[in-house]
Formats: sequence, C-alpha cells, structure tokens
Amino acid sequence: MPLSKRAAAEFFGTFWLVFGGCGSAVLAAAFPTLGIGFVGVALAFGLTVLTMAFAIGHISGCHLNPAVSVGLVVGKRFPASELLAYVIAQVVGAIAAAGVLYVIASGKSGFDLSAGFASNGYAEHSPGGYSLIACLVAEVVLTMFFVFIILGATDRRAPQGFAPIAIGLGLTLIHLVGIPVTNTSVNPARSTGPAVFVGGWALAQLWLFWVAPLVGGAIGGGVYRSLFEEK
Repeated sequence: MPLSKRAAAEFFGTFWLVFGGCGSAVLAAAFPTLGIGFVGVALAFGLTVLTMAFAIGHISGCHLNPAVSVGLVVGKRFPASELLAYVIAQVVGAIAAAGVLYVIASGKSGFDLSAGFASNGYAEHSPGGYSLIACLVAEVVLTMFFVFIILGATDRRAPQGFAPIAIGLGLTLIHLVGIPVTNTSVNPARSTGPAVFVGGWALAQLWLFWVAPLVGGAIGGGVYRSLFEEK
C-alpha cells in the first residue's frame, strides 16, 4: 500500500478519534440534566480506536497518534522513514475534526470556548487541579502502557484478531484514570486539535502534551522490545 494512502487512512482515523472522543466530551458529557459523564467519554475514546482498528488497521496499522508511531519506531515495528508522513496526517486529521466539532458545538446558544473545548491542561486547567509534575508523570506512564498494550496485543504470538478489542479497552481504562488529571491526552494530535481553536492557555500548555506522550511512547516501545520481543 502506498504511503500516501496509508497516511490518508491515518488522517481519517485520527479525525474519527478526535471527533468521537472530544465530541462526546463537548456535546454529551454534561448534556443538560443527564450526560454520559467521565465513563461515557472514556468509552467513546476507546470505541473510536476499536472501530478504526478494524476499519483501517489492515491499511495503515491504525496508529492515530504520534506517540504510538514513535513507540512503534522504537519497538522496531514501524520504519522511521515514514514517521513524519504519519504524524502530519494525524495532526491535520485532528485539527480538521476539531474544526467540524467547533462548527457543530457553536450552533448552540451559550457555547463558550473558555469552557475548554475538551482541551488538555495542567495546574489551574487540570480538571482536578493537578500540578504540572503530576500531569507530566501521568501522561508519561499512561502513554507508556498504551504503547506496551499495542505492541503486546499485535505481537504475532498473541491471539489473532483480538488486538482492536484489547487496544480499545486499554484506551478506555487510560481515560478512566486520566480524565480528572489532564482530561487525558496520551496523544499529541488529539491535544493539538482542540488547542488550536481554544488558543491562549491551551496552546501555551500544549508542549506538555507533546513531550510527555512522546517520551512515554518511546519508553513503552523500548521496554517491550528489550524485554519481551522475540529475537
């Protein structure tokens, strides 16, 4: 499959992740009197990955996340020469999804970007008021385990055909833990999309949601390859 088509699959897959996951947070989490809450948002993010893993996993590998792509490079499952094309496609897909979500969300009276628009943040912009260090550690650890799950579930020794389920449920669990801390990133593209529209503090804090997931992804890829990859 040509790289251009695989990158296109990553664009659409990341669009779906941001539109479905962030859309559930913006439109449905606290819907007037009965919303889906943290659990519903966590499940929405997991479902976006699960559904896209079945839809495009055989095309692009369904990374949908620069940190995953970096982890797979470190884990020797993905060529470094194709990393930039994947990352660009993922970030553009995330921004496009955030743009469509903005058009929909702003169609309701009272919509206000200052509410956060599902952006990730630390300190005063952490949902639970967690410090920068706490948020940094959470994002590194959660991303590390996400990449670890991906590498393990897609290992040729693992039961075949179940990887999307393990990965989707893994991302759901990660959101159940991380939403109160950072609104859960573990994905620089997912963080970039909403931040572009919120601007201000969201863009100022975006660095953490690139640095921490990329470091965590690289650690996850390195740990799995060094300890558990069949030589």
